[in-house]
Amino acid sequence: MEQRIGSGSQPLEGAGFDPAFIPGLTSPASAAPEDAKKTKEEDAVEEGDLAESALDDADEPEAEVDEEADEEAADDAPADGPVFEAADRRARIVADHKGVRLSLDDQQCEFRWDEIGAIETDVPRFGKRLTITVHTPDRRWYPIEIEATARSDFKEWDEQLDAVLDAYFEE
Repeated sequence: MEQRIGSGSQPLEGAGFDPAFIPGLTSPASAAPEDAKKTKEEDAVEEGDLAESALDDADEPEAEVDEEADEEAADDAPADGPVFEAADRRARIVADHKGVRLSLDDQQCEFRWDEIGAIETDVPRFGKRLTITVHTPDRRWYPIEIEATARSDFKEWDEQLDAVLDAYFEE
């Protein structure tokens, strides 16, 4: 009879064990620590890269640089469309022309409109916590609970969220 030494079970994977499992929830780790000393070869390579990039920048006309800055500013500028925002002491949700942003304590995630499959709201029968769940096309869901000051806030929030979804979400 043959016996194996060690566990036959596979290690568990998922968001409960690895926060990096959810894309967009954590930032990627840097390759080298900030304190690490660079070698002379790395310094020479970086100086060469800086010199080349300075030459490339000198070749570009200023008009192109200004156009790129204007495009970035246009992305940061608020749109004239509807915006939904709800927050309590821990959680926050913002839905606008860019997409939906969820934050809970110090964790944040952002979804563009093309990354969203559906948005579901759940109003409890009792209590004052509204649950909003963002569903993605790859069968993942991200729920967040917002505590309202009064139950009357639920109707107002539902109307605002419907206006945003009608304006930006394509079915």
